[in-house]
Amino acid sequence: MDIPVLTIDGPSGAGKGTVSRLLAKQLGWHYLDSGAIYRALALEITEKDIEHGSISDIVEAALAMHLSFECDKEFTVLLNGKNITNLLGLESTGNSASKIAVISEIRAALLKKQHDFKQAPGLVADGRDMGTVIFPDAKYKVFLTASASERAERRYKQLKLKGIDANLSTITTDIQERDQRDSERQFAPLVPAADAVYIDSSTMSIQAVIAEVLSLVR
Repeated sequence: MDIPVLTIDGPSGAGKGTVSRLLAKQLGWHYLDSGAIYRALALEITEKDIEHGSISDIVEAALAMHLSFECDKEFTVLLNGKNITNLLGLESTGNSASKIAVISEIRAALLKKQHDFKQAPGLVADGRDMGTVIFPDAKYKVFLTASASERAERRYKQLKLKGIDANLSTITTDIQERDQRDSERQFAPLVPAADAVYIDSSTMSIQAVIAEVLSLVR
């Protein structure tokens, strides 16, 4: 059976998560947040006091951790049975995840975990290399982006709404540095797949982005 896959790649803060989860719900498909996998691993190594340089220990932790997503009423991420959803969005978690994501041995360890999410009737896969590395044969591919300043502004508002103290300048710098790391890394850099539909959401609403992607799938 040919299980359809929709990949949505792009930089941090482009709206991939919101768009992907809503699309998965509308289509009735499974959902994979690859960024959450790396962020969960970042939390796992922090919990276990594993240094970023201890690659073999990180790989071991990656292979051993159990991760699951629940997208019913609210999006929930469970790591070894513990709800870590609120910890995934922290800037420290994102920065740690970005650092370990450049290591090829760690990416290889998490590859099968991501492939396991491909189940009938279909999968919406959200990340940075879904359409280029993880699911290169995906039937539908989107590269969703927005300007760094717009993404920083969105992130700043999200954090303030959650009551988290945030600095817009710091967030902007973090996003720019993360973009550079992700696009220049040797293994699976952040680039649009050659056959991906490019969408700049800087001046688009979530609904407009979803409508454009649904027109592609349907």
